[in-house]
Amino acid sequence: MSSYFTDLAQQYIDGEWRPGTGSWDIIDFNPYDGEKLASITIATVDEVDQAYEAAARAQKQWAATNPYARRSVFEKALRLIEDREQEIAEVITAELGGTRLKAGFELHLAKEFLREAIHLALRPEGKIVPSPVDGKENRVYRVPVGVVGVISPFNFPFLLSLKSVAPALALGNAVVLKPHQNTPICGGSLVAKIFEDAGLPAGLLNVVITDIAEIGDAFIEHPVPKVISFTGSDKVGRHVATVCASHFKRSVLELGGNSALVVLDDADVDYAVDAAVFSRYVHQGQVCMAANRVLVDRSVAEEFTEKFVAKVKTLKAGDPRDPETVIGPVINSSQADAISATVEQAIADGATALVHGTTTDNLVRPSVLTDLPADSPLLKQEVFGPVAFLVPFDGEEEAVRLVNDTPYGLSGAVHTGNIERGVAFAKQIDTGMFHVNDGTVHDEPIVPFGGEKHSGLGRLNGETMLDAFTTTKWISVQHGRSGFPF
Repeated sequence: MSSYFTDLAQQYIDGEWRPGTGSWDIIDFNPYDGEKLASITIATVDEVDQAYEAAARAQKQWAATNPYARRSVFEKALRLIEDREQEIAEVITAELGGTRLKAGFELHLAKEFLREAIHLALRPEGKIVPSPVDGKENRVYRVPVGVVGVISPFNFPFLLSLKSVAPALALGNAVVLKPHQNTPICGGSLVAKIFEDAGLPAGLLNVVITDIAEIGDAFIEHPVPKVISFTGSDKVGRHVATVCASHFKRSVLELGGNSALVVLDDADVDYAVDAAVFSRYVHQGQVCMAANRVLVDRSVAEEFTEKFVAKVKTLKAGDPRDPETVIGPVINSSQADAISATVEQAIADGATALVHGTTTDNLVRPSVLTDLPADSPLLKQEVFGPVAFLVPFDGEEEAVRLVNDTPYGLSGAVHTGNIERGVAFAKQIDTGMFHVNDGTVHDEPIVPFGGEKHSGLGRLNGETMLDAFTTTKWISVQHGRSGFPF
């Protein structure tokens, strides 16, 4: 595993591994024990420019390549991930503090999305559209946008980089990828290495490891990329969208959430507890779809709360390398401090701590809070950590109002003994995704993924990748002579 952190601690531009030319280094730490994993000299604005120019040069020939030939690269990449799965899982555990369960979950989904990318290479279809003009043939072509800039987050860096990179490449584009500075290997150079070894031609995928403090908005403003795919916070997403709009670029934004898991009066309480605990505490709660709020009908609230608290108390926190660990570290000390401050603020505002998790370095143990004031701002914002808010409600109408009372609209779930009641409930929620009798954390390769309100713009996965990473071009052919008024 250590070779990944030495060999891949570089920029990858135009098929070459090389150090950045910045005046400082990004230090890659293990968030659990503080071990220094890698030191990477950052990329400057010049390297961002070189990466985009290399992508622009390589893209035209790639777009003209037979899609069956393009497809073979993704087939090889999938085999490489399968062959190296154990090593990649260890890198995920070391770099982002992911438990073994989480690493397996991320790799499973990464392989599924690569399988979809294999098919996506053959998906674009043109069509001939009727014309009111005699003798005119209207051809509508589906063509690559050209070059795509991808900015990936720290929580599922390998998966969420691949999720945009692979479809964009499969559809004939070139890509420049900027991973989060806390996960430069999993989210960046590891992805480049896999595609390099799979035979992707030089220049089509470039990775720049850098920081906003060094490059400002250069990654977004550069004239080459036509689409920026960003996954991260709504605060940064708003800025990305604003800059893109001012430069007439398309932005695809997968942003934060404040999802609710709702337990109706006829729910299977034991099952709902299992779903809620997973939905809140998977990967330490560092998941955009996590159930920040658990809303429970007052008629079953006492039973649910007792069982929920009991289960949370069994979650083992500690070394993510231990197979029994469920709660590993959060990504860095600023996240740990922010989560701890949130818990203390809630208690100061009147909340009751049914479980009051302590914090040691980056290890934030689970908390369960209830009795938050109805007007608490904490109920409307995303908490990116292992903190659950239990909120009782009286009847479905109040539940719908509470679920929707947030600026976000990404995911959610409802538990009920009546499936159609659950579907009717789901239709009233302003989210891009909602699940009946399940958890809030789901992602599948061919189902549109994305949110409403502050949770994003656009969709990814399946057919929606065509909307994200291709554009349409109308070419008309006039058979015979056209008439003109002068």
